Amino acid sequence: MVELYGSQRSRRDLSAHAGALSQFAGVRLVTLGDGVERGVRMLEFRSGTGLRFTVMVDRCLDIGECEYRGMAIGWHSPAGFKHPGLHDVEGEGGLGWLRSASGLLVTCGLDQILFMNEEAGDHYVYGPRKTVNHPLHGRIGMIPAKLNGYGERWDGDDLVLWCEGTVTQGAVFGEHLELVRRIEIKAGTNDIRIHDLVVNRGFYRTPHMYLYHINVGHPVLAEGSRYVAPIRDVVWAGHAGENYRKQGVGYRTMPSPKLGFHEQVWQHEMAADANGAVPVMLVNDALGIGFEVINRKDQFPCNYQWQNLHSGQYTVGLEPSTNHVQGRDFAKERGELIWLEHGDERQYDTVFRVVSGSDEIAAEEARIRAIAEQPMDDYPEPSGKHLAIAGR
Repeated sequence: MVELYGSQRSRRDLSAHAGALSQFAGVRLVTLGDGVERGVRMLEFRSGTGLRFTVMVDRCLDIGECEYRGMAIGWHSPAGFKHPGLHDVEGEGGLGWLRSASGLLVTCGLDQILFMNEEAGDHYVYGPRKTVNHPLHGRIGMIPAKLNGYGERWDGDDLVLWCEGTVTQGAVFGEHLELVRRIEIKAGTNDIRIHDLVVNRGFYRTPHMYLYHINVGHPVLAEGSRYVAPIRDVVWAGHAGENYRKQGVGYRTMPSPKLGFHEQVWQHEMAADANGAVPVMLVNDALGIGFEVINRKDQFPCNYQWQNLHSGQYTVGLEPSTNHVQGRDFAKERGELIWLEHGDERQYDTVFRVVSGSDEIAAEEARIRAIAEQPMDDYPEPSGKHLAIAGR
C-alpha cells in the first residue's frame, strides 16, 4: 500500500483518482538547457510526500537537488551542476574538483578520496607511467553514467521509484573500475536507498578508495542546527591544538554564515547498532526537519564531519569513508588500502532519510543516543586513536 495524503492507498484506488500516476509521484528524465548545466541529463524523483530530488545522470548518478515541502536540503555551490565536458579534473594542480562540486551527494573515488597524491605506477606495468597522479577526491564524480533504466515498479500495492546506471573510470595502461549504482524510493516515504557496486573490470591489480561527500545546505543547516551521531570517540580534528576554539565553532551546534570562515574537519569513530548501521543526522529544531544518513560500519568504517560555514559557501558535510582522513599514504603504511584484482567487488548500501516533525526527530535522536552518547563538549579533545581497519 502507498501512504499518501494521510491514508493508505491501493494501486486500484490511485488509478481511479487520476489518468496518470505522475499526478502523485514518479520519475522523469529531463535535460538541462542553459549555462554551465546545458546538456546535463537529470532524473527527477517525486515520492508523493513533498520530497523531490534529482539524480544527475551525467555526473555519476549523484543526487543534485533535494528538497522537502519547499525546504532545500541539498547544497548548491557557486560552481553549479556543471556539464562534465567543462570539468578539468587535472586543473589547478589537482584542485579542479572545487570548480565542479555541487549538490547533496558528490561521490569521491574510485581509487582516490582525499587530497592530491602521487604514487608509484608500477602496478600498471607500463614503463612511461612511472607514477600515478591522483587529483582531489578522485575522478568518478564528474564522469557520465550509462543509464541502464529508470521508472516506476509496482510490487503488489507498493510503488517503487528507481533508476540504475553504470559509470566507468578507465584508462589505457591504467585502472578499469566500474560503479553500478541503483537508487530506489518507495512512494509515500522519505527514504532514499542507494546501492553501489564497485567492480574491477580490468586485469591490473588496482587500488580502491570510496567516500560520499554528502552536503546539507540551508534551511536544514541554519543557526542552531545540531549534529547528532553515535560518536564513540573523536579521533581527529584538522584545526585542533591552539587554534581549536579560534573560530568559535565546535562540532555540535551550527552558527549562521561567518565571513572569512576556514573549513573545519573532524573524524569520528562511530558506534553501530545491532544490525551494523551507523545513523548520522543534522537537525533543525526550529523548522522541525532533519536529514539523516545511515551507512554500514562494515562498508564505511570511517566517518568525517566537514563544516564549510563561510558566507556564500554555507554547508555541512556528513561523510562516510572507507579510509581514515589522513589519506592514501597513511592507508598504505598501515596495510589498509583496498586492492582489487580482476572481478573483485565491493558493495555499499546507504539510506538518505528526511526526518519530519518534532516527534519523529525525537524518536530518531533517541535511537541514535541508545547506540552511543556523543560528547557534550563542543570541542572534545581528539584522541588520535585511528583504529585498525580489518578485512582489506
